[in-house]
Amino acid sequence: MTTAPGAAASGPISHAIFRLARIHQLLAGRLLRGVGLHPSQELLLMRLWESGPQRQADLAAELGTDSASTTRIVQRLEAAGYVRRLPDPADRRASLVASTPAGDELRTCVERIWARLEQLTVGDMDAEQRETALSSLRTLEENVLATEEGSRCGMPAGKRGVTRG
Repeated sequence: MTTAPGAAASGPISHAIFRLARIHQLLAGRLLRGVGLHPSQELLLMRLWESGPQRQADLAAELGTDSASTTRIVQRLEAAGYVRRLPDPADRRASLVASTPAGDELRTCVERIWARLEQLTVGDMDAEQRETALSSLRTLEENVLATEEGSRCGMPAGKRGVTRG
């Protein structure tokens, strides 16, 4: 475990979160690379698997990212044959992003990768420790989203990354 630099001494929890998030994303990237995906691509596919075709703006909100980043993710998945764009029957100016059969075939692999990522993340923590950690993470997320600065970075309630369960 690395000690926070002096400049971060007044924010040890924030520094730990930053380090963990960076390491976790790198680990996820390594695991996902095995099936040809990059981090966030699987999150977009997960949303499509759960909810069916979605407008790109809704996917951006779900991912907590801007429209340009979401467009790049969709373009890369489309080039790989995992998603396609369809006309939105409710609005001819808009399009929907849908998973393709090739995208649907990735679901089992992605679920296995996320199970492995979870296993590597929690290590030998028992059920009570995992629940305490999850509860703490939810509280931290809610604290940040409750601030004026954090509210501009978050997603609407019910669409946040930390799921209840």
